[in-house]
Amino acid sequence: MDSLGVPDRLCANIESGLELRLRQLAQPSLEVLSEGYYPSVPTVTFVNPSPFFVDQFLNFGRLIQQRLTMLFKRPPNEKGAAWPAILVGLFASFGGILYGYDTGTIAGIQTMPYWLEEFNQPNEGRISLIVSILSVGTFVGALAAGLIADITGRRWGIIMSVMLPFNLGVALQVAATAQPLFIAGRFFAGLGVGLVSAQVPMYQSETLPKWIRGAVVGCYQLCITIGLFLAAIVNYATQHRNDSGSYRIPLAIQFAWAIILAGGLLFLPETPRFLIKKGDEARALKSLVFLRRLSPDDPAIVSELAELKSNWEYEQSLGSASYIECFKGTTGKRTITGIILQSLQQLVGINFIIYYGTSYFADNVEGLPDSFILQVIVNCVNVVMTLPGLWAIDHFGRRPVLLIGALGMGVSQYIVSACGAATPVTNFTSQCVQFAFICIYVSFFASTFGPCAWVVTGEIFSLQTRAKGLSMTTAANWFFNWLLSFITPYLTGALKPTQSNVFWIWGSFCWIAFVFVYAMIYETKGLALEQVNELYEHEPRAWKSPAYRAELQRLSVSDARDKVVDDEERKHSVLTVEDVEKA
Repeated sequence: MDSLGVPDRLCANIESGLELRLRQLAQPSLEVLSEGYYPSVPTVTFVNPSPFFVDQFLNFGRLIQQRLTMLFKRPPNEKGAAWPAILVGLFASFGGILYGYDTGTIAGIQTMPYWLEEFNQPNEGRISLIVSILSVGTFVGALAAGLIADITGRRWGIIMSVMLPFNLGVALQVAATAQPLFIAGRFFAGLGVGLVSAQVPMYQSETLPKWIRGAVVGCYQLCITIGLFLAAIVNYATQHRNDSGSYRIPLAIQFAWAIILAGGLLFLPETPRFLIKKGDEARALKSLVFLRRLSPDDPAIVSELAELKSNWEYEQSLGSASYIECFKGTTGKRTITGIILQSLQQLVGINFIIYYGTSYFADNVEGLPDSFILQVIVNCVNVVMTLPGLWAIDHFGRRPVLLIGALGMGVSQYIVSACGAATPVTNFTSQCVQFAFICIYVSFFASTFGPCAWVVTGEIFSLQTRAKGLSMTTAANWFFNWLLSFITPYLTGALKPTQSNVFWIWGSFCWIAFVFVYAMIYETKGLALEQVNELYEHEPRAWKSPAYRAELQRLSVSDARDKVVDDEERKHSVLTVEDVEKA
């Protein structure tokens, strides 16, 4: 069995079957397109790939397989099955689909001819309000998420957020034929998205083992990008419909995402940390057994449960966890760090491309394909480049990933701005270069700041302050999401005809992000959430944290080895006693 519990023989059969089929396809053969369908078009002949290209494809596939194996392979000192917790975390990531799809849908709808006519050709100010009102709802929802998560639990908090405010908002948008009702629907949908966006990383962080936490929490961002990609495809498919289906179909599809997420969570466990917080040790034990696939009396389960309980008792001894307490001492440092990091995730400019990419490409990229196609390409890049980021977060660590991301994004955006300022819109070569570097910028964001911001903010808070801390950091993300989505139409309007100058602004924030990451972001790769507390308590300088983290990891591995030795000695002593009694 591999680390995910998949039989090795099954993996081998799949791989050998794929290789056999590809080699069959590589045999010399021709496929001729029938002349009967296109009599005026010359015959088109497709030649199957050569064995060389098949070998290269297989080598690439093996490389991807190795990387995925490295990503999900359980360390030798970690007991229990990996796949239950990973699957729980991955399913919770589905909440990102709601976020991404809802955000991406409006980017295309606001340019659809039928929608513009149906809603009385909204002016620049109205478009700004319609787009940005979602973020007002998400800001309110994110702030309320901490209280809801602490009262109802992480799991039920997500279910209620999806089924009540989010579905209400979608229903209002689908039913709307005038701007006021559509705007109200956007607000309520945003309220649900804000609640979900704060609670999903919390749920993931509290259920996942430390060695895979970064990659799986980062999958929340992957699902956001998938949602954006799906929205771009659906918008492209319905844009030319001359009826209300052009915008109602993309909007109504959101009901499916809500039902899938809420329905699936009904069968998943509550987080053991929340149950310990509520004093329900029996259910916490049951949850741990489900997630780790070990017996209740296994030493690893007993030890982890005792550690969770001990840590919670220690946190309780420090006093209450009000919102004011979140800004005191090292907790305040973590709160400020999370707020600034989530703010910078927005200020580096990604949502300019997400919200207004379609209209920007239509106005500023002449000679290239339809702006809807360009938006699909950008969203495809966003999805694909999130995948290496998931591996890099747990392989290289949080700090290196964020530093490289800030550097790459800053350079890319400055190049876009420089090309736009130096050449007219009609310069085809310049437009190609600009679009290419926009894609490069999106690649850097997708593999660094996109997933890593959610990972860092999900793991830096103590159990006592996690719900409130995450609600505030997520609210900061949504506040700047609203601010930028609201002012961008006015900003780009003032910069015409060289709207690419806006990338000077986003690029400058990337350099600010670089300095901030170096000075304030702690390296938490491979640490349990309880060890992150110790890191913040004992190391005041973020740039020194990698060394202290390594020491914590070394001690953790040493403790694990000592436990294994103690268990073996205990078993040996029991066997010895039994042998003596038999004698």
